[in-house]
Amino acid sequence: MVYLLIGQDIQAKEIQLKKIKQEFLPKELQDFNSDTLYAKDTTLKEIQERFLSIPLKSERRFIVIKDAQSLDEASRDFLSAYCKAARKELILVLDFERYDYKDKFIKDMHACATIMRYRETVNPDAFALSRQIESRKADLALRLLNQLLSNGEAPERILGALRYAWEKQGTGAKESRRSLKLLLACDIEIKTGRLKPACALEKLIVSLCCFAQPPR
Repeated sequence: MVYLLIGQDIQAKEIQLKKIKQEFLPKELQDFNSDTLYAKDTTLKEIQERFLSIPLKSERRFIVIKDAQSLDEASRDFLSAYCKAARKELILVLDFERYDYKDKFIKDMHACATIMRYRETVNPDAFALSRQIESRKADLALRLLNQLLSNGEAPERILGALRYAWEKQGTGAKESRRSLKLLLACDIEIKTGRLKPACALEKLIVSLCCFAQPPR
């Protein structure tokens, strides 16, 4: 009964919201049994009040919380506890712009929610990093990586940007498989804590520079 929609593809997420509503609510009752809240403008008290509302001529109510990454700590604690014993009469959708696998709130929700991932806007600097790798300029690529991390760019977003850029390059099948294998290995090393994120990304960049096609 709890869904997490993560990403910045607004149109795709709206289509998914419509599908979920159609699955659980009669069309003629959707407007009466649906609430949309915006995290920045919503307090814990307001969320709790909506949760206590009774469905109107329906078995279920539908609540969407937009920009869920901006929820305050009290609201996060409440929703984490609720998710563990979610009521079947309430469909809760949390709409996040981006995913941070270190975020305790998202980790808690993972265990009891349906996760749906959508495209995220890729930082242009990450594309610059991809171009340095494609040109086999490992030294410049590593310097740019250090700059991105120093600027506060999340390692998982850098990794996602590299994956996105590499898939768009249209390289040969053999090289593409090898590169995606390296990207997956880096993702696993970060998530399992085998390597610190910066070290895992540095290792990835050096490996990709070795395999990248030389510029024409």
